[in-house]
Amino acid sequence: MAELGVLLGALTGLVLGLTGAGGSVIAVPLLVLGFGWPVTQAAPVALLAVFVAAAFGTVVAWDAAYVRYRAAALMSLAALPMAPLGMRLAGQVSGDALMLGFCAILVVVAARLLLQARQRPSEASVVRAAVAGDGQSQGGTLCRLDPVTRRIAWSCPCALLLAAVGGASGMLSGMFGVGGGFVIVPALRTATPLSIHSAVATSLLAISLTSAATLLIGTAAGHAIDWRAGAPFVIGSLAGMYAGRRLAPRFAGAMLQQLFAVSMLLLAGLMTWRAA
Repeated sequence: MAELGVLLGALTGLVLGLTGAGGSVIAVPLLVLGFGWPVTQAAPVALLAVFVAAAFGTVVAWDAAYVRYRAAALMSLAALPMAPLGMRLAGQVSGDALMLGFCAILVVVAARLLLQARQRPSEASVVRAAVAGDGQSQGGTLCRLDPVTRRIAWSCPCALLLAAVGGASGMLSGMFGVGGGFVIVPALRTATPLSIHSAVATSLLAISLTSAATLLIGTAAGHAIDWRAGAPFVIGSLAGMYAGRRLAPRFAGAMLQQLFAVSMLLLAGLMTWRAA
């Protein structure tokens, strides 16, 4: 079990390092298919790996001043009451229904990645393990940036939107053990003038805070992590993410993102077949 955990973790970490936000969603399918676990058992282990990866990515991005920590804190606070609700819902539906729900998430994320690779190929090179570049702003208008400080100029609609996004990510974290970057990054890009670099970096901090809180809440509620596979999985994910970060400047791009999206669709098909 330990060797398989390291192998699956290394594969997850490599994908995280190469593809960036959205890559963490493969952790649950790999654990489900590799160990034969239900989603409820795989979710805490996957969430632990997500926390470690997001925290690492946040540290890397912090020096570049891309992280909007107030926005991340607001989204994390909004996620706190929703994570237990997600856990409760996960416990009330059948394992097969939960697996099919996760397959739907995989399909949605894959479709978004394919669309992004076609419409904004330059953004495919911005990965969570190596947030770097010039960070040009774009045109979202619901939340504005202060022209001097370049921080978010807070308004009621802006705060409500970010709170809603945080609540959605908390629900997904509690129910499926995912970070929610595939929700946060598109929302920030649509509603704010933040660059893709800043959107990814801000989402990483929000994900790390939300994941840590969800893990603590889950542990207090009795959702224990299977450390026999969990610890090797996290160790492997760190090693894989380090390798992915080193390889990302050479390989990250639209073609790799498309291949990853197709792989997600294949995983969704395998999980659907398993649940049928």
